[in-house]
Amino acid sequence: MNYYNSNTIIYLDGKFDKAINSSTDLYGQSLHYGYAAFEGIRAYKTHNGNRIFKAAAHFHRLERSCQLANIPFPWDKQELIAATYKLLQLNKLKDAYIRPLVFCHPNMKLNEPSGVSILICAWEWEAYSGSKLLNLGISKYERPNPKSVPMEAKLSGSYVNSILATTAAKALGFDEALLLDMNGFVAEASGANIFIEKDGKLFTPKTGNILPGITRTTVKELCHVLDIECIEKEITVAELKNADSAFLCGTATEIAGVAAIDDVVFRPLWRESIGYTIQRAYKNLVLEKVNYEVII
Repeated sequence: MNYYNSNTIIYLDGKFDKAINSSTDLYGQSLHYGYAAFEGIRAYKTHNGNRIFKAAAHFHRLERSCQLANIPFPWDKQELIAATYKLLQLNKLKDAYIRPLVFCHPNMKLNEPSGVSILICAWEWEAYSGSKLLNLGISKYERPNPKSVPMEAKLSGSYVNSILATTAAKALGFDEALLLDMNGFVAEASGANIFIEKDGKLFTPKTGNILPGITRTTVKELCHVLDIECIEKEITVAELKNADSAFLCGTATEIAGVAAIDDVVFRPLWRESIGYTIQRAYKNLVLEKVNYEVII
């Protein structure tokens, strides 16, 4: 995938410039240690114009991630949102994936940053997992102990764990990895949260050992609107494999149904699952095809 070309514009520290004209220092803490915070945001072409879905929530989490990692965040979030809309306009993007990144200036020491910069870039991107049902493999890699890194922070270095898990899963023929926590309970996929359906109810891992995703929150809000019972709890592997259906959710993934986990195939048709109902409701929500102001 080509993320940029000779005409692509990025936003860097308050200025718009061509991506090919931009550079970064090779001695930054972010490059050497993964000491950075980022977000993944989606923009959609709707009948009301180009809309960034839950922009405020994403930039709030970016600020919170920085706070949790002792990374300065000296920017006004509303100004960043406005800059993001202008960035989409300059690049003539409608349906797009947006990546804000807060990265640290040169400093080879293991202490607080000497300074920070913010980058916002965007590109066309379909749903990360496509439209097919996914085959998941339970990974040999675990989610990090929350005492080692703040799990609610979206930090660059934390995603080495995701890359290792995804690479190993694909080598075994799976579409995606599903990671457990340090206690052996279901945590999340490499870049998405998971919900399972059982006896007409939805269940999702409780917070503490997972990234509490913004799409995950949106699914819970949709459940409230649609009168679907949704329960947060510790989920065992046995409960997972005995579920009626399952789906992943995330900004890039959106809502992606699960066909199988390891050697266990979910028998009910996806179109008959609660996940399919949520998938349709989510798409209507982001495209503003229905009146869900209570959620937005």
